[in-house]
Amino acid sequence: MSKEQITYRYLFAGGGTGGHLYPAIAIAQKLLELQPNSKILFVGTKKKIEARILPKLGFEFKSIWISGLTRKITIKNLLFPIKLVVSLLQSLLISIHFKPHVAIGTGAYVSGPAIWGASVMGARIVLMEQNSYPGLTNRLLEKKADRIFVSFKESIKYFRDPSKLVNSGNPIRVDIQFQDQINAIKEFGLDEKKKTLVIIGGSLGARSINLAIEKNLNELKNLGIQILWQTGEIYFEKYQKYDDELVKVQKYFDNISLTYSVANLLIVRAGATTIAEVAALGLPVIFVPSPNVAEDHQFKNAKVLYDANAAELVKDNEFSSKVVNVVKDLMFNDQKLNEFKVNIKKFAKPDAANIITNEIIKMAISA
Repeated sequence: MSKEQITYRYLFAGGGTGGHLYPAIAIAQKLLELQPNSKILFVGTKKKIEARILPKLGFEFKSIWISGLTRKITIKNLLFPIKLVVSLLQSLLISIHFKPHVAIGTGAYVSGPAIWGASVMGARIVLMEQNSYPGLTNRLLEKKADRIFVSFKESIKYFRDPSKLVNSGNPIRVDIQFQDQINAIKEFGLDEKKKTLVIIGGSLGARSINLAIEKNLNELKNLGIQILWQTGEIYFEKYQKYDDELVKVQKYFDNISLTYSVANLLIVRAGATTIAEVAALGLPVIFVPSPNVAEDHQFKNAKVLYDANAAELVKDNEFSSKVVNVVKDLMFNDQKLNEFKVNIKKFAKPDAANIITNEIIKMAISA
């Protein structure tokens, strides 16, 4: 059988949050564009974002039992060794059946067992690191990796073998693009005559951002704007009571392109995937970095853009006291918003998906 006739199989592992899932989706979509006959399988967990999103996109999905550790002594932590052993066996069986040519890990605890199982079966291993400070799973998997794609040059120093590293940037999904604004406004039930503030706390929601918005909601509404507020699934029930003509409360944005299309200004965390998406579209942003991340990498990422006059930056513990004035100062300042739009686009890396996908295809062909 010639190389052209082979159906190449790609296993993706990573999830838990959109930051780990969506770069994997971006590469899977690009693979199908370049190799329409490819077989793609995602491995994740039943209770996280991947279980909801992947079936909607038509990707095959299998779950393993693994879960992350918490900082407290809990039954969940005590079960971790058992879950790890079971997940390793599940992952091995998945790879025995699927026989991947290349396995791609995008971080998070779920990628550990899945990538290990694929490596045992002889798959070529690719890791993708989205953050400036690499996660523990990717650092542990480095020895098994044939290639590691990083989004920030700052992360390179944390890996031991520079020969494996490619500073590619963080890929974004093929469907991240502006949609018709008038239709998008109607879809959310918004008023096309009012400016729209979009609040996105990440796929899981952001407690501190939600609390700050709740505290300042009336003052924000008094600015004469409308608000599209994503609370996250676990917070939605608490905040849905604020949904009215000026405030549209959403659990989660399945179509993020539709959301971006209505935004005059965004309030977001500073995860690598969010940065890649807003930079690609040239969106004006207020970054509120999460303080609960390793090495404070969200703040470091956002600070680079703030220093380049590409975005506003407000610390998480100052957000509640500053949000109204910051929104007021920016929302009606067209000159400043335009400066942000132009400058943030300089941080876009539109070739990231092509760079990574083409390398993965070469590895599959040579496997």
